[in-house]
Amino acid sequence: MQTRKSIRTSLLSLLIAAGAIAAPVFAQININISVGPPAPQFEAVPMLAPGYAWAPGYWAWAGERHVWVRGRVILERVGYRWAPDRWEQRERVYFRNPGRWELDPGYRTVKLKKEKKEKKDKKNKHHADDH
Repeated sequence: MQTRKSIRTSLLSLLIAAGAIAAPVFAQININISVGPPAPQFEAVPMLAPGYAWAPGYWAWAGERHVWVRGRVILERVGYRWAPDRWEQRERVYFRNPGRWELDPGYRTVKLKKEKKEKKDKKNKHHADDH
């Protein structure tokens, strides 16, 4: 009887844990710590193909210490710019602000003018007049 109860309890715990892992996260979590991050590490920015942007690396908090998260290539969003991850100090506590896309106030769309095509009749008439 005791074994059956412990198996049932274990299965219930496993189902709850699996549900927690599979459930989507809707809230943004800010990490508040009292240890400031080290200076950013140097990373060479690779050549970017059109339509891509660079998200620079940053220091993340992993339980008891900062760990470096390498920069990455991300899909570009037209009319936006990438604001990188950063730490902000307020009094004795540090808050991590995750990277995000921000509207680019200097962005302007470029309208291309279409070239006018000559009509074939005019072109042929022009050649006939030359002869």
